Amino acid sequence: MQLPQVDDGLLTKFLVDLLKTPSPTGFTDEAIALIDRVFRNLPGVTTHKLPKGGLLVTLPGEQDAAPRALTAHADTLGAMVKAIKPNGKLLLTAIGGVVWNTVEGEGCIIFNRKGKRIRGSIMINTASIHVFGNRLGETKRDQDNMEVRLDERVTTADQTADLGISVGDFVAFDPRVELTNGFVRSRHLDDKACVACLVEAVRSLTSANLKPVQTTYIYVNNYEEMGHFALTDFPVRISELLAVDMAAVGEGQTSDEYHATICVKDSSGPYHHGMSQRLRDLGDLFNIPYHVDIYPTYSSDASAYWRAGGNMPIALIGPGVDASHNYERTHTDALVDTTRWLLAYLLN
Repeated sequence: MQLPQVDDGLLTKFLVDLLKTPSPTGFTDEAIALIDRVFRNLPGVTTHKLPKGGLLVTLPGEQDAAPRALTAHADTLGAMVKAIKPNGKLLLTAIGGVVWNTVEGEGCIIFNRKGKRIRGSIMINTASIHVFGNRLGETKRDQDNMEVRLDERVTTADQTADLGISVGDFVAFDPRVELTNGFVRSRHLDDKACVACLVEAVRSLTSANLKPVQTTYIYVNNYEEMGHFALTDFPVRISELLAVDMAAVGEGQTSDEYHATICVKDSSGPYHHGMSQRLRDLGDLFNIPYHVDIYPTYSSDASAYWRAGGNMPIALIGPGVDASHNYERTHTDALVDTTRWLLAYLLN
């Protein structure tokens, strides 16, 4: 069997659109709507928005004896307004595993209650070398010392409040997407890169007038960065769950930016050995180059499924992403190979 053709142009186009759609955890409606529209335009595919805001996608299969599920998440790191400072600048509280020095100097958008988008920059509160001297380098990069400098004429808390900004407003970090020499570099490739791989796998499958071997459900989670997972977001009956999430690249890891990776163990423990072996066999059968890795400080929706009480086999694959939770980068080779691996899984 030959796998359907993956269109890397369509894959990266959708990925760029998704990366440019802000979706910090808790504020994902726009991104979920984008994903929903793309899936609903594919023949035979149905979608259902879940009460917590995630998306359930259904692909009818050649058989329905052992339905399968895949999951990827559309939510990203971000922040919320914690307080308005007397000088009109904002204190933030992090959403997800934000390390503050990684967003210093980054542009951001504040979304107020009325839907207005207000631009700003995330700065250390001792930012000027000509004012603070060595304190610029010595100041600890933490929540108390980081602030948002608004691109508005404000110098007092009341002036900022008059813009409609208040405690609890969501803040999205600029992704700064760029395609160059086959690389995609951007914030939030975790896990929008994998959502794009799933979308392209389903598009490729349906374009070839093929169905998955078993009815398949895709759960696009919108709370992964906070570790949420609800068994009620799945159909009652699934036979296994495949998570699609980024592979961690760095010192001590086998993963790289140019390949797909299967994770056999993370901070929650080993994944299901039999399911992982089957995925490796499929990679070998279809000549998909991949790495095998272990992630010591990582967990996924699949491991969260087990922690929530799920008892079906789980596995985890995804493209290598450098500098996770920072200014990330991957390569289209890794995205295409991950998509091909998904097609091999869906068809076998």
